[in-house]
Amino acid sequence: MLEGRVWVFGDNIDTDAIIPACYLSTVEPRELAQHLMEGIKPDFPGVVQCGDILIAGSNFGCGSSREHAPLSIKGAGISCVIARSFARIFYRNSINIGLPILECPDDLSTLTSGVDRLQVNLDQGLITHIQTGCVYQAAPFPPFMQEIINCGGLVEYIKARLNSEAP
Repeated sequence: MLEGRVWVFGDNIDTDAIIPACYLSTVEPRELAQHLMEGIKPDFPGVVQCGDILIAGSNFGCGSSREHAPLSIKGAGISCVIARSFARIFYRNSINIGLPILECPDDLSTLTSGVDRLQVNLDQGLITHIQTGCVYQAAPFPPFMQEIINCGGLVEYIKARLNSEAP
């Protein structure tokens, strides 16, 4: 179960808005996080806290196929990204690095950034607005994808599988 403050962003947030291209000389998540969303909300790297939840509209993560975007989100300590829809390559990159993301058809744009709090059950796809008790249903991941996320990403998942099969 995850719980955190929300930060609300709109539709069509591309990978350059998530992490500007001028910072792509590193793949270190914490370094990337220092510039997360700074083109949209310049103070964001200074106000986001570990466990916070990023909310977005449709087509979140469109643009380039680089893994820097989900890495910067994970590096900032964001526990989960919830959007109406994700660009397919961003979706896959997020799973590959173990960043929990949920697609939720409900409009969460009315939530107040930095104030409202959500509780998220990844296994069931249930999202609860703590202040109001309102519950939203997102599409939960199939069990094998949940296992990849729980392991911290595809590489760690494969390592765990190989270690469990070793004689």
